[in-house]
Amino acid sequence: MSEQQRGKLKIFMGYAAGVGKTYRMLDETQQLKASGVDIVVGYFEPHGRKETIAKTEGLELIPRKQLNYRGSVFEEMDTDAILARKPQICAVDEFPHTNVPGSERAKRWEDVEVLLGNGIDVLTTMNIQHLESLNDQVFQISGIRVRETVPDWVVQQADEVVMVDVTPRALLHRLQRGVVYERAKAEKALQNFFRESTLAALRELALRQAAHEVDSRIGAEQQAAGEEPVSVLLSKHHKILVYVTENPKTAMLIRRAKRISDFLGAECFAVAVQPTGDLSSLPQCDREAIEKHLNFARNLHIETRILEGDDIASALVDFGRRNAVTQIYITRPSKRTWLQGLSADPAQKIISQAKDMQIVIVSDREPADHTRA
Repeated sequence: MSEQQRGKLKIFMGYAAGVGKTYRMLDETQQLKASGVDIVVGYFEPHGRKETIAKTEGLELIPRKQLNYRGSVFEEMDTDAILARKPQICAVDEFPHTNVPGSERAKRWEDVEVLLGNGIDVLTTMNIQHLESLNDQVFQISGIRVRETVPDWVVQQADEVVMVDVTPRALLHRLQRGVVYERAKAEKALQNFFRESTLAALRELALRQAAHEVDSRIGAEQQAAGEEPVSVLLSKHHKILVYVTENPKTAMLIRRAKRISDFLGAECFAVAVQPTGDLSSLPQCDREAIEKHLNFARNLHIETRILEGDDIASALVDFGRRNAVTQIYITRPSKRTWLQGLSADPAQKIISQAKDMQIVIVSDREPADHTRA
């Protein structure tokens, strides 16, 4: 299918539940229907919110697919039914949702990709904390590790991103009035995620992301007009290399480097180093961990390599020079990871060899203190 036939994606993004993303999406759905557009609701999660539920009145809702899993029945979006109906536009709530095991695809955003690939425009909703590259920052802010994430490239390819915003104080007022959750759930939320300081930090994150989206789209328009945008000029001077090991902190490292490369418009590489040039000589647990990290990088559209070399620092720096890398991202790993070819202070050896590159040693930060009541 040609690029011209691909559907358009519009994302209504917020910084927390209850800011009004779904309401805005359904309000636009009603307006489009009133103007004669063939539009359906592929999936809607009411959460008991009366005002939002009222917005579905008169809309065509595609029945959900029922799936049995471990003796229970779950309902998911019926992508095949939407394709058979073939509307012009489909509204799909909760873009980052993980489908129940046994579904054809693991994530709802993957279902949306199928709709877009078949020429159906999609309106959808998500919160900023589900953006993959922000996973560590959200954990540091909230103390909660978000498990359902969407790769940055999926959001970047959206034709339009609308930031739905209310002040943290207004959102807390909604929560206290029972507009967001029923009373018991609302009280629990106020003690955990829905603290004013947490919401303010997440909102700031969302607004910075919105500004970045605007800059990116202006740059794309400039490029389409034959001009050279600032992001392209920057990317000519920056390339980022991520060193991949079995260390669990590597996932954090990849997210950090990917976010920086996106802001700079820079190319990014994720590289492992082994004496054999492959992972076959590693213990199974280490091999599986590195493969997992390399696959994670590929899912974020980062180019991956496994380099051959006994001296890890020399192999990284040599690759960096051959590919005009300007920044190398590493974690401070355990000594066992660096036994071959490196001194007790591996970071220092890389720094001494790569004087023409910036070495970024990424360490874990403790999440914000959120005492549970």
